[in-house]
Amino acid sequence: MRKKIALIGGGNIGGVLAEQAAYRELGDVVLFDVVEGLPQGKALDMAEGAPLVGADSKISGANSYKEIAGADVVIITAGLARKPGMSRDDLLKTNLSIMKQVAEGVRDNAPDAFVIVISNPLDAMVYTFKEVSGFPKSRVVGMAGILDSTRLRAFVAWELDVSVKDVTALVLGGHGDTMVPLVRYCTVAGVPIEQLISPERIDEIVERTKGAGGEVVGLLKTGSAFVSPALSALEMAEAFLRDKKRVFACACLCEGEYGIDGLYVGVPCVMGAGGVERILEVELNADERKLFDASVDHVKELVSQLEI
Repeated sequence: MRKKIALIGGGNIGGVLAEQAAYRELGDVVLFDVVEGLPQGKALDMAEGAPLVGADSKISGANSYKEIAGADVVIITAGLARKPGMSRDDLLKTNLSIMKQVAEGVRDNAPDAFVIVISNPLDAMVYTFKEVSGFPKSRVVGMAGILDSTRLRAFVAWELDVSVKDVTALVLGGHGDTMVPLVRYCTVAGVPIEQLISPERIDEIVERTKGAGGEVVGLLKTGSAFVSPALSALEMAEAFLRDKKRVFACACLCEGEYGIDGLYVGVPCVMGAGGVERILEVELNADERKLFDASVDHVKELVSQLEI
């Protein structure tokens, strides 16, 4: 029997998730949205295209949370997207209300699922889901660091004209302007980028990484990034479904790690069939620690505004 993947939110990210999850045959897909006809129409379109890629996974649309019953993985994209001039934090109040409803729907219908949250502001939304659902911390995680790290990987690869496959990167902290790209841990086939790129150019790449989401929003004008966030979440889903033991930077609930207690913050973790199986603590120098602590403080301020 194939696994079941439920996608909450039928917008741009949800559409890419549904297509890729089904066509890669990660499992049967249910695309949920509150707008009648939207998820059904998208699902039907994708299902009719499945023979062309040889995919046998089933794709369906739903307007009732009952349809996600038995889901092994739930990926949440529901909420408003950013518009030009908005930060992720500006979405807090509206998306908080939506996330509460989603958490209740998932809790009541898919209580054993592994949950990946994409909705912004990410660190606050994944915290909200955990608090409302009561799920164990190993089964609730936020997609953030993978996306931020892959953007840094892309910029470095373009700068050096090398394959993206050979670039590794690690971005920690909150998913926002205070994120912390760790330059010391960014390498090309094991060679630190500090040996390949000038300090001035590295600084420019770091700043572009921090503002990468806003750069896309500014160009689109009517929405935010949707392909790269979807692909990032699918990496996480596949690691869980296929017990890959992948090492990702994700928004995990820290309970003592990095001196943080009770907050979701982007840190490296091992992801497999047990969900978030453990958090890896990497060494931070004084400058990195200062930036990381500032990012954590920003997340703490966001969470303090939540009314759960």
